[in-house]
Amino acid sequence: MSAHRIAFQGVLGAYSDLACRAAYPGSETLPCPSFEAAMAALRDGQCDLAMLPCENSLAGRVPDIHRMLPDSGLFVVGEHFQRVEHCLLAPKGASLSTLKRAHSHPVALGQVLRLLKDMNLTPVIEADTAGAAALIAERGGVEDAAIASELAAEIYGLEVLKRNVEDEAHNTTRFYVMSRDRADAPVEAPNVVTTFVFQVRSIPAALYKALGGFATNGINMTKLESYMVGGRFAATQFLCDVDGHPDQPGLRRAFEELAFFSSSMKILGAYRAHPYRLEQSIPAE
Repeated sequence: MSAHRIAFQGVLGAYSDLACRAAYPGSETLPCPSFEAAMAALRDGQCDLAMLPCENSLAGRVPDIHRMLPDSGLFVVGEHFQRVEHCLLAPKGASLSTLKRAHSHPVALGQVLRLLKDMNLTPVIEADTAGAAALIAERGGVEDAAIASELAAEIYGLEVLKRNVEDEAHNTTRFYVMSRDRADAPVEAPNVVTTFVFQVRSIPAALYKALGGFATNGINMTKLESYMVGGRFAATQFLCDVDGHPDQPGLRRAFEELAFFSSSMKILGAYRAHPYRLEQSIPAE
């Protein structure tokens, strides 16, 4: 699917911005102050797609996305995996020996603990990584640096003093690509992922029985997340990813069994798996 304009949460140079540019080269990116604003921009026709992070290999799920997706009126039409490569950025004239403080989002700071210790840098929390880069560029000086993407360095005119300063090399964020219209992959397409949400009925063993149909029909479930809805401890919603297309016989039967034990169920989209997912599923020799 092509896109002329893609919305994301954050400011220019954020990793979500980088994901948009990597997935859709040449497209214009639309920075938004919040996930809600990015979804609203898509619903209002200000853009063609929205790139929303759903989970990170180190930090886990993005809770706000799980909460907002089911009632957003939007659909998942793709996924993108973006490698998070933190860089140490500073204004021109600064060097590794002059730095005293590192500014960034708290999650990013937690992913560069080795760098902070080795360089004896004081961490300073900011709202986001790219915002930290913008702040450092505006402030100038040789004692403050930002932990952000190389894209942020290009946008805000900062020097990259060190690349790949993250503690873990496998730091990767997965994104849902959202659209106003449902656009499922063809049923005959290979490597399709289906995303859906459901709430089980309040009866004994309902979840066990609801999920049984996936096992008996040989459906691989790659994601199952639970969270409360409506502020009630008794109301739990589940967000799932499974391999396969909803119109294929096995998955269709599994959905029929799921619906029997559920009070509600909604398919958010069926889309082609990103190459990164396929690479990670191949066992090492």
